[in-house]
Amino acid sequence: MTPLTFTPHFRAQVWGGRRLESVIGKALPALGLYGESWELSTHPLHLSRVAAGPWAGRTLAEVWNQVSEVWQPVGQREDGAFPLLVKWLDCDAMLSVQVHPGDACARRLLNEAAGKTEAWVIIEAAPTARIYAGLKPGVDRAELERRSADGTVAECLHSFVPVRGDVIHIPAGTVHASGGGIVMAEVQQTSDATFRLFDWNRVGADGKPRQLHLDEALECIDWNRGPVNPIARLDLDGPCDSALASIHECPYFRFESLAVGREWINLPGDEMAIVMCLSGSVTIGDGDDALTLDAGSTCLLPPNPSGWTASSEADRFGRALVVHTGKS
Repeated sequence: MTPLTFTPHFRAQVWGGRRLESVIGKALPALGLYGESWELSTHPLHLSRVAAGPWAGRTLAEVWNQVSEVWQPVGQREDGAFPLLVKWLDCDAMLSVQVHPGDACARRLLNEAAGKTEAWVIIEAAPTARIYAGLKPGVDRAELERRSADGTVAECLHSFVPVRGDVIHIPAGTVHASGGGIVMAEVQQTSDATFRLFDWNRVGADGKPRQLHLDEALECIDWNRGPVNPIARLDLDGPCDSALASIHECPYFRFESLAVGREWINLPGDEMAIVMCLSGSVTIGDGDDALTLDAGSTCLLPPNPSGWTASSEADRFGRALVVHTGKS
């Protein structure tokens, strides 16, 4: 059985840069600023296509329609979509101050099947990097509305300087922004629903201010969501022992940190998994076929009764994120 790889899709963004190329080796187009590399997606904005093997050229949606009941017998989405969307992001400039709706808000306001809870792993953070996440204690709707109107909304938000390896969970309903030179891995529900409260007074590619969604954002905010800080910090550098450790779980996904040293390690194959290589290189196989992932590469592991093995090349210790779907 062979891990599935997909052709990445690069999205130009006003807040993007060129770090997807310089930091994680993505082959970006020659010109332009790119903020996102969509790795696995069945979202209508982009349908990922299998890059090699017997399913080469087929979309993830086509594959998922064929195998979903076997690969994920519990927790199917009502719209039949692949449950997760995974990306690499280059937040060169600050993203807008924004909030993603939960499932109920997404259905009510957008007629979409799911909201957007997400989690990040920081790959690189410049000295100017900053993450805003969660409301400061005591901030209420009236103050946030007023601050959004007068351009001082950042004063309502908890913030911190991220560090390489930080893991941050952003539940739907959390007001947040990130940027200033951050490269990150992102795991999220399959959704692109975003409501902007403030966009730092900049203009989009058309020279006009980007649309804000103040009413929708205020309706979707979790007003009980206080300051959000990193939930873990992964060691992404230097020698390591081979280990697989649970890092985080929420209703929509859970993930583990995979470290691969000089000894190979077994990975369970009882359920589907997504592997994102965070640093070094990781080779994954089942005894017959093997795939080497370098930093910035992603693959999908089908369920495999025989399980998988992970190894690294000599002195190229590897770290990866192993992602599983939730039950919601």
